[in-house]
Amino acid sequence: MDAQRKKELMQAYKVAPTYYGVIQITNRQNGKIFIDTVPNIKNRWFFYQTNLNKNFYRNTPLQRDWNELGADQFSFQILWKKENDDVMNMHDELKQLKREWLLKLQPFGERGYNKRPLERN
Repeated sequence: MDAQRKKELMQAYKVAPTYYGVIQITNRQNGKIFIDTVPNIKNRWFFYQTNLNKNFYRNTPLQRDWNELGADQFSFQILWKKENDDVMNMHDELKQLKREWLLKLQPFGERGYNKRPLERN
């Protein structure tokens, strides 16, 4: 690839819209799911695969199943996304979004790898 083409591709990457969203990792053998919210969904599956392959999620059921079954037994899905150019407080937005999706999908115990969110007062 010539230098000019590389420069054009880098510029296109920089100006491409970014999205925050809700992702799901599914264990194909037992159907358990892991739900998370992320500030930028671009290349997110690669991020999770890399961290799980490096044993980053130590002492968790997701990491244990990943280690036992292998990466090919898991799939990745984007459940919801939105451009992140209009979010005032991304941390709060992601926290609220995750709570909503956890309550909606109930990925706890035998159904998933997440912990129940704490009850609000």
